[in-house]
Amino acid sequence: MRKFVQFSLRTILKLLKTKCIFDFDIKKLPNKGVYVVNHVSYLDPILLFAFLPGNPVFALNGHLFRRRWIRFLMRKADIITFNPIEPADIKKLIAKVDEGRLVVIFAEGRITENGGLMKIYEAPGLVADKSKAPIIPVWIDGPQYGYFSKTKGKLPHRPLPKMRIYVGKPRSFKLKDNLRRQRDHISNEVYMILREMGFNINYNPEISLFAQLMKTAKVYSRNGWFSKRPRIIEDINRKQKSYKDIIVASFALGRTFKKFTKHEENVGVLLPNAIATICTFFGLSAYERTPVMINFSVGSKNMLSMCKTAMVKTIITSKAFILKGKLDGMIKDLKNAGYNIVYLEELAKKISLSTKIGALLSYKLKHVPHKKGGNKQAVILFTSGSEGAPKAVLLSHANLIANINQMQAIQTVTYKDLLFNALPMFHSFGLTVGTLFPLFAGAKLFLYPSPLHYRVVAELVYELGATLMIGTDTFLRGYAKIAHPYDFHTVRLMYSGGEAAKQDTRNMWVEHSGVRMMEAYGATECAPVMTANNGIFNKFGSIGKLLPGMQYKIEPVDGIETGGELCVKGPNIMLGYYMPDNPGVLVKPQDGWYHTGDVVDIDEIGFFTIKDRIKRFAKIGGEMVSLNAVQDMVIEATKEMSAEYNYGVVAVPHESKGEQIVLVTNNKEVTSSLLHDYVKANGLSDLYLPRIILYHDKLPVFATGKSDNVTLKKEVMEELYAANETAA
Repeated sequence: MRKFVQFSLRTILKLLKTKCIFDFDIKKLPNKGVYVVNHVSYLDPILLFAFLPGNPVFALNGHLFRRRWIRFLMRKADIITFNPIEPADIKKLIAKVDEGRLVVIFAEGRITENGGLMKIYEAPGLVADKSKAPIIPVWIDGPQYGYFSKTKGKLPHRPLPKMRIYVGKPRSFKLKDNLRRQRDHISNEVYMILREMGFNINYNPEISLFAQLMKTAKVYSRNGWFSKRPRIIEDINRKQKSYKDIIVASFALGRTFKKFTKHEENVGVLLPNAIATICTFFGLSAYERTPVMINFSVGSKNMLSMCKTAMVKTIITSKAFILKGKLDGMIKDLKNAGYNIVYLEELAKKISLSTKIGALLSYKLKHVPHKKGGNKQAVILFTSGSEGAPKAVLLSHANLIANINQMQAIQTVTYKDLLFNALPMFHSFGLTVGTLFPLFAGAKLFLYPSPLHYRVVAELVYELGATLMIGTDTFLRGYAKIAHPYDFHTVRLMYSGGEAAKQDTRNMWVEHSGVRMMEAYGATECAPVMTANNGIFNKFGSIGKLLPGMQYKIEPVDGIETGGELCVKGPNIMLGYYMPDNPGVLVKPQDGWYHTGDVVDIDEIGFFTIKDRIKRFAKIGGEMVSLNAVQDMVIEATKEMSAEYNYGVVAVPHESKGEQIVLVTNNKEVTSSLLHDYVKANGLSDLYLPRIILYHDKLPVFATGKSDNVTLKKEVMEELYAANETAA
């Protein structure tokens, strides 16, 4: 009778677009084990009863067992009432598994209210460990968009969503010995298993960015048959736009860009945070042109170097932006260097009626010019490297899609959320997390052109009722200092990235506004996030846990006794670099590994902590400045002096800027005014100026003669600390 009921339910569910997918041969299903399942709707136990093999025992919490219709449809199933914090109930399940049974446990204990993972109980891990049985992870996807879920008002609901049940390979589960906090370890391990599975299922490495935008629009453009089209994006012009508006404008611009650019050409984008920038980005991407996001804050010399390195011929910008940003001199330098400058205002006048109609039809027909992205070049960003001049970082469609899905796996957002982003899109954190992440997750987005307008930003967050914020520690600290405590009362999630988050900044936010500031860590080369804290597992002072889909290794570093350099590998690691001295030649990461240049330590449950930075750059207000470039600048500025002088450049912590640059030399003729005059005369950024100059008779070196920057930094820190103590 049980098999007949299961067959009937399975037949009905298949007619309703339900599939069950196994990641292993079910003939090899173990006799005993623990099905560990995420929990998205009231339908979950019925779906599992219909499809899971092995006649498992169902551990149902009260919110499920009390519903008569669930008990009726599962009346032939073996059910045990279960409370995940009740030791007696856990013992019952252990006994069942010891008898040679499979059991089903919902790891979250309750139905999710946002569509993502919630708190994980240790019960599934305890049952698996004590009974020496494998864990069989199960991921349910789809019912969260239906009427039997608890996500009403947060996710778009529809009558018959496609439902999928993914059953992963059985895996052994054993607690680590001598852990101080066993419960944290158990729930952490189960959480990591489900988190990894959720990422693997949702990540499509072949889809293009524009195809992903179209896919998201299909899901989130309406919430019900008779609802209005939601407005999902806004900028300082205060004209809200929908997915339809963005996509139609992208089609129109993309078709216009095709007329004066070549297939797969790298096209410069010199624009601030605005809706027009997003439409330009997707317009280029839709027709396989690569947006090159140009940093307009680095000075003419570096901007020209960027364009040369990325082999840019055409630069798209805006007259209004150039005028407000006082960038006329830069534009003049770019024109003199032979670059074609295209203004959006002039381009908009040339878009014909037929192009506009064609763009609308393409949207209506869900036409995607290039559906496959994969390892094709998607965007070029810039980062400072050991060579001094900016390096071009090539990120693929798969890199960006992977990092967005990795963030979605650890931090769920809904269309009720509004992310306020003032980080520029030439900043990797501002592009991926601040712009693409909310767009692809169905959340609302507000773009502001400058993170430096502290009072304006605080007022806008209050006016808009923003629930999500990102920024560097420097900017977030500035907002907290100047704003009224109530300005941020709606913010439920704040992420700091781009530089180390300071303890006093976190304390300031908690005490000032009651906001918990999370830290994410990354690099442009990783699209950018590698590790992050979240609301489920968070450790202040750490950079969080490694994102799903990634591997890591720790390599020893000369001069560092504890910890080592963090090296990472995964789907979000860049395609490679274009180097300033060899434009057009791709330098790929060796064997797919990216060396972060940061010395880290890792604790027993996977939290990473940065101990030191060995990479030759400083992070000043979120901007990366090459220490080698600063050293080269000093050498060039003093080349008329004796060649016997030595120069060392290190970065040390700074209270408000994150880090500051210190120059150490045995040349007492070097002064701040001399360096300032050189920087100004050569069109370099003021960020290249050392804020402190120290004079040492001798600079430390290794036995090989190579500069010992680790020891030099220690000496500088001790000297500055002693000076501060004396001043106090």
